[in-house]
Amino acid sequence: MTHYRHPAHPDITPEMWRRIDEVIESHRGTPGTVIATLRECQNVVGYLPVPLMDYIAFGMNIPPSDVFGVASFYALFSMEPKGRHTIRVCMGTACYVKGIKEVMGRIENAFDMKEGGTTADRRFSLEAVRCLGACGLAPVMVVDQTTHGDVKADRVLDLLEQYE
Repeated sequence: MTHYRHPAHPDITPEMWRRIDEVIESHRGTPGTVIATLRECQNVVGYLPVPLMDYIAFGMNIPPSDVFGVASFYALFSMEPKGRHTIRVCMGTACYVKGIKEVMGRIENAFDMKEGGTTADRRFSLEAVRCLGACGLAPVMVVDQTTHGDVKADRVLDLLEQYE
């Protein structure tokens, strides 16, 4: 790779840069690999800050606007830092009727974040989803890969305390 200095970024360690360089090297020159490169680099860092996208563009010898265009188009990419744990709260009809709005309000207030946001300490990211496909367990939320059913507003904070 024609070497381009790693931009200084507080969230990217030297080890992460080494892995990013490996990802770029493995995809350079292969048409149609921007999505794979972005996905693998996001897996390394946790999100895609602009300096990283510029670095990827330089390393792959493509315009930065192409990299940004792909990253901003696909929902699987995030240009904002995410929490160590992702809380997905179901806002589907069954969950809504059984009180998920109050659960969401408790989470937002207790952790000082809104839907779509991340706590200042990056412990949690909060997402509202249309349906989690577990309507019989309503109200439902998923933390990382664990589904929690019959979630009550007065117990949700105790449930979340197990996630550091």
